[in-house]
Formats: sequence, C-alpha cells, structure tokens
Amino acid sequence: MTAEGPTRDGTPVRAQILVSGVGGQGVLFVTRLLADVAIGRGLNVLTSETHGMAQRGGVVVSHLKAGDFQSPLIREGHADGLIVLREENLTAHCRFLSPGGWAVVCAREAPGGKFPFPVHAVDSEGIAQRAGNPQGANLVLLGFALARLGAADDGGKVFCTAQELREAIARRFEGRRALLAASLEALDLGMSLGKR
Repeated sequence: MTAEGPTRDGTPVRAQILVSGVGGQGVLFVTRLLADVAIGRGLNVLTSETHGMAQRGGVVVSHLKAGDFQSPLIREGHADGLIVLREENLTAHCRFLSPGGWAVVCAREAPGGKFPFPVHAVDSEGIAQRAGNPQGANLVLLGFALARLGAADDGGKVFCTAQELREAIARRFEGRRALLAASLEALDLGMSLGKR
C-alpha cells in the first residue's frame, strides 16, 4: 500500500464523511474509529468538530477527511457520506453532501422529504436499547452503513472494511473485554440489518 492508501484496484482513497448527532451519542467516537482505520491504511487524516451547547444534548458535527486534503472542514456540497445519529440533523446537514453522496440516519422509518440523494434509515437507538446496549447505537448505525453501502474495496461507497473496523474497535477497547464484546456485537447487529 502506498502513502496514498489505495483501494485493492489501486485507486487512491479520498473520503469526506460528516458525522452528526448530539452530545453523548458517540459522534466523536465514530469519527475516531474511521480515522484509526484510515491511518492504518497509511492515509493522511484530518478531523474537526463543532459543538453546540457544551453539555449532553447539544448538536455535535464531526468532519473526517481521509486522503490528500489540506483543510479539515468539509465544504458544503463536498461530503461523500453523512452519518446522522439524530434524525432532525439530516435536514440541517444534508447541504454538505456532494451529488452522488449517501446518508445513513437513525430513524424508525425513512425520513419524509425529497432529498436528492439516497437516505438509508435504521432505528439504531431502538435496536441498541432492545439489545441491552443503548450506548452501542452509534456502532449499530456504523455497521448498518457499511453493510448497506459496501466497502470501496469491493465496489461499495465506504472507504473501510468490516474487518478494519473490528480491528480499530479491538485496539480502542484493549483490556476491556466486556466493552469490546458489546461494541463488536453492536457493529455486527448493524451489519446484519444493513444486509437485509
């Protein structure tokens, strides 16, 4: 793999993903996991975040750029993907998506409205709660996104693979077996839902 971190077919990876939610939902955790994978691939990584109220419940938006970029902020109309942990944020942040971009959102059903891009919805909060792991809603949504959209290495839209995410989670929770097991279970649950 070169310093540009190509996919299996040799195409250089350039990914811009916006993660949106509210404080306490794990927006920054999802961004850090994706950044860990990108770094492991030898990619340059830039991240930035903006916060609403400085407490749980304030809007949090995190920008991730993997590949050859100069600025950490994603400009409107340039994001490849949007991961939305709070349904209300979809309308507020969809302006960041590029033509051909994708969005995954935590919602009980596909949101109404005419969006010029595909919106893939799953009730990751409800599913995580029923599975006894409410903190895992972010990983359920991330797993759903990867399974639904596919890894770029296999012709899909997400720059990383399921195995790379599992390895990043394992590094994050090294020595914390219960948390590691719950996190991997949440990711796998989301992936199983995304394959339907």
